[in-house]
Amino acid sequence: MFALHRSEQRGLADHGWLRSQHSFSFADYFDPARMGWGNLRVINEDRIAPGTGFGTHGHRDMEIVSYVLSGELAHKDSMGNGASIRPGEVQRMTAGTGVRHSEFNHAHQACTHFLQIWLLPDRPNHAPGYEQRDFPVEQRRGHLRLAAAPADSADAAGDGVISLHADARLWIGLFDGDETAELALDPARKGYVFLARGEIEVSGHSLRAGDALAIDGETALQLSGGHDAEVLVFDLAP
Repeated sequence: MFALHRSEQRGLADHGWLRSQHSFSFADYFDPARMGWGNLRVINEDRIAPGTGFGTHGHRDMEIVSYVLSGELAHKDSMGNGASIRPGEVQRMTAGTGVRHSEFNHAHQACTHFLQIWLLPDRPNHAPGYEQRDFPVEQRRGHLRLAAAPADSADAAGDGVISLHADARLWIGLFDGDETAELALDPARKGYVFLARGEIEVSGHSLRAGDALAIDGETALQLSGGHDAEVLVFDLAP
């Protein structure tokens, strides 16, 4: 089963300094049919205006992944971490027993465009944690690069793979022209494809920027016909 979710079907919050499009119910946007998919709870596509950002606030019992598409995102948290997240970098913050953080766009003119992703953890009360890795263009060009995997899996021991305290995997890829990829799926699990930019064909479905494809009971995924496409693919607990 493939279920297509168009970009324009997402929730929208426009706060002036922040424009956020919600793939699933979040804050003031509520749709009982879109409370998440498997253990994927949130994908927010956020655009932060220059010189603004999220003030210090708290989370707990959630794996929070940030993926920057353009601009930079300055991160600070109560664990003592402070870093800038740039395009192609993936950041994982384990909220666990509780963490406070802020995210800011210090640029004077450029917007920061990024994805905020929340995954339900494999259990409550993990110790808070942080990890950030860079995935250069050459690692993502023309194929799906594994970016994150469960901390207790063999995949997480791979070169440059983010460890998740969640039963989920994330691949990222860039596709253009005749570049193609195929990914085997476990039909007992769920999958989710989110197209961050461009256009692409996914198993016979045409996706445009902001579109998503929810997957259940399938054994394979095919990507082709990309045009400046930047894609995220999730393997998720049912």
